[in-house]
Amino acid sequence: MTARNALPGPHGAPAPTLDLGGRTALVTGAAGGIGRACALRLAGAGAKVRVVDRDAAGLEALAEQSRGLAGTLEPLVLDLTDLDAAELAAAGTDVLVNNAGIQLVRPIEEFPPDVFHTVLTVMLEAPFRLIRGALPHMYGQGWGRIVNVSSVHGLRASAYKSAYVAAKHGLEGLSKTAALEGAPHGVTSNCVNPAYVRTPLVEKQIAGQARAHGIPEERVLAEVLLQDSAVKRLIEPEEVAEAVAYLCGPHASFVTGTSLVLDGGWTAH
Repeated sequence: MTARNALPGPHGAPAPTLDLGGRTALVTGAAGGIGRACALRLAGAGAKVRVVDRDAAGLEALAEQSRGLAGTLEPLVLDLTDLDAAELAAAGTDVLVNNAGIQLVRPIEEFPPDVFHTVLTVMLEAPFRLIRGALPHMYGQGWGRIVNVSSVHGLRASAYKSAYVAAKHGLEGLSKTAALEGAPHGVTSNCVNPAYVRTPLVEKQIAGQARAHGIPEERVLAEVLLQDSAVKRLIEPEEVAEAVAYLCGPHASFVTGTSLVLDGGWTAH
């Protein structure tokens, strides 16, 4: 693979841009939101992208949207609670984007244990199994990119999100461990940590936060979601996808075991 030329780099040399021609990527939770944006960005860079979601209709719509891109999409309808199937799906993957997530906003004493278990399964155990399935191929060729879509909640906690916060904190540790083990084999592993992104998941949270805090939904965005952010807006999915793409590119070969924070200044406090 060769890098395409873009803006001039240091000393006037052309800066390489993302070229994933000949690479296979896998993106979970790809039917909407961040996952959809990541799938389209990677396919635009020439990758063959396995798009994984349990939403068959959403994957079909995504496939239609991808027509004309340099790469291709390969839809795979899969519930990530089927851990054996998840691991199998990752075989032969060059780029793995662990993005799928679910959320429930509820005080700990009212949080359903079965939902807590499901959140941890989808958002922590499934990424472990996907990484486990992808690494043999990555190690064998001496190159691989693992990008875990974490959250500002992988670095900070918020009330009423015990399962989500626990899963994201665990994902941070898993990502760092994969980075340490993968470095001798040319494999990087990083997290991308956005604050609130304009996705269906966040839209659902607004109603949940309104109930949890006892305030109208119209006040949730300004007084809850964006309270700790210096930049008072939601992040767009395409902005997160661009950060994911950066971590897959040639300029990021020395970036591993870290968290790329896109939080509008939240963690600057």
